[in-house]
Amino acid sequence: MQDLDPKVLAGEIKAIAETEDNKRTRLINVVRKVQSAYGRVSEQMIDMIAQTLEISRIEVEGVVSFYHFLSEKSTGRVPIYLNNSAVSEMMGFEEVKKAFEESAGIAFGQVTADGLISLSETSCIGMSDQEPAALIAGKPFVNLNAAKARKIVAGIKAGKSVQALVDEMGLGDGNNAHPLIRSMVNNNLRKKGPVLFGAMAKGAALRKAVAMTPQEVIEQVKAAKLRGRGGAGFPTGMKWEFCSRSKGSRRYVFCNADEGEPGTFTDRVLLTENPDLVFEGMTLAGYAIGSPKGILYLRQEYQYLQPFLEDVLAQRRKEGLLGKDVAGKAGFDFEIRIQIGAGAYICGEESALINSTEGKRGEPRDRPPFPVQEGYKGQPTLVNNVETLAACARIVEMGPQWFIDQGTNVSSGTKLLSISGDCKRPGVYELPMGITIRMILSIVGADDALAVQVGGPSGSCIGDKDFDRKICFDDMPTGGALMIIGPQRDLLKVVHNFMRFFVEESCGWCVPCRVGNQMLESKLRKIFEGHGTRKDLDDLADWGRIIKSASRCGLGQTSPNPILTTLTNFRSRYEELIKEDEYLTGFDLEAAVADACDATGRTLNLA
Repeated sequence: MQDLDPKVLAGEIKAIAETEDNKRTRLINVVRKVQSAYGRVSEQMIDMIAQTLEISRIEVEGVVSFYHFLSEKSTGRVPIYLNNSAVSEMMGFEEVKKAFEESAGIAFGQVTADGLISLSETSCIGMSDQEPAALIAGKPFVNLNAAKARKIVAGIKAGKSVQALVDEMGLGDGNNAHPLIRSMVNNNLRKKGPVLFGAMAKGAALRKAVAMTPQEVIEQVKAAKLRGRGGAGFPTGMKWEFCSRSKGSRRYVFCNADEGEPGTFTDRVLLTENPDLVFEGMTLAGYAIGSPKGILYLRQEYQYLQPFLEDVLAQRRKEGLLGKDVAGKAGFDFEIRIQIGAGAYICGEESALINSTEGKRGEPRDRPPFPVQEGYKGQPTLVNNVETLAACARIVEMGPQWFIDQGTNVSSGTKLLSISGDCKRPGVYELPMGITIRMILSIVGADDALAVQVGGPSGSCIGDKDFDRKICFDDMPTGGALMIIGPQRDLLKVVHNFMRFFVEESCGWCVPCRVGNQMLESKLRKIFEGHGTRKDLDDLADWGRIIKSASRCGLGQTSPNPILTTLTNFRSRYEELIKEDEYLTGFDLEAAVADACDATGRTLNLA
């Protein structure tokens, strides 16, 4: 990239910072805009941002180095990020990667000489039902193959815009074809349930809520026995009550739309097809806890939805469902803004998400205090995920008993599931709580499944003996992702992909997670390469348990699960690869120096 005049650059960065009111808490927005404008955030730019916002250089550098889509090195003017998730690998990742490299004339990790194209790998981008997929200049390209990859690169070289390429390849279904989205993504919404995709009377829940007292709204949610749909399953009404009773000068409502768990894409579909329900849930949550402000934290991979979502918010303001005296309730003022992330799986953890929104590295906080006590800007903050808030709106609209009737006595309501992998009908399904895994496999066309990864990589990998277990909080709770692995797959290759993901996504704050996951991945690779022993299997189990118990946050507390659950349910797959020797080195010395011996004509003497 051509050197920029320092005075001009300083002026442009100052102008960018002014668009965010020069607020330190908007640092991530400022850095994102600089990255977008210049394709990098160089050391010089970091200094200028720090001076402009009157913060330390290390704070800016810390943010730039933390998030996946920010970089001090230049990307191409058209950056291509190819998803390397396990499902992508199952569906043709290597073939597409090779085609991108051959047609662009560079390897992944490089930029073309003219600065036009850069190639990078990235973690799951929320398109597991239509893999392989890539983000190209922020726009998702799905169902890729080698021919499509070559066509895309040829189009870019010919000067076509990325949107023109999307239009050529065809727009997706539903609102994906909306003028403010124009995406080739498909919803693959296979089953609409009564709660999240039933007929919704816009504003009905909100008008009903403001006719009650805030405490009565909370009691409605509690009576419905709703538990958080993100996976942890904490009772939602209780969380609202804790937040409403916490002392602070201001309270906040956060909607967590940072679904970074590989295999999860329910938020994507819900926000595309029913955003009003989500915003309605946020607004009535604001009424219930006494908050004037809501923030939707949207992962950068879904930034293509932002113009559409902003338009929905604008329409709600016109209709009196946002802004001042919401739904005609004098004194109830509530606004929602959208905060875009910058690519970090850990930001799905609520306190990390809050840190990110404050312009910091998305590292989890020590708890207590919990976010409902001290969250955003030190004030009581309610964080619920997209599905939870949407369900709240339906509970208030239809009544708690109606919601309870959709599920089991312990697990009320329905569950939105994202199904991917080896099945005939991948996509999103809204199904009643209590449905068995085997019934789901039949519905999606996967009767010969070898394994099902329930809850994404941080969940559990189960086999046929557990297929009669139920999706519900009293049996198999899940945030929503079910990845199906067919009998033709190398199951441990999938496990290895998961462990590489956790190594990449660890924030590095605590040693058990930062070092432990790397050790697990190395040990797993040793076994794959034919140097594993029975002791290595024991080490995997022992180290996995230590990492789970000693890590600071949910990432490290769940990252060993792919290994631990497959060791339990598919141990024979590991034992087929190990040797009975008590000690084996991690590599084959003879093979490692074979080329050197050939070149020099020497013979290796291991005696």
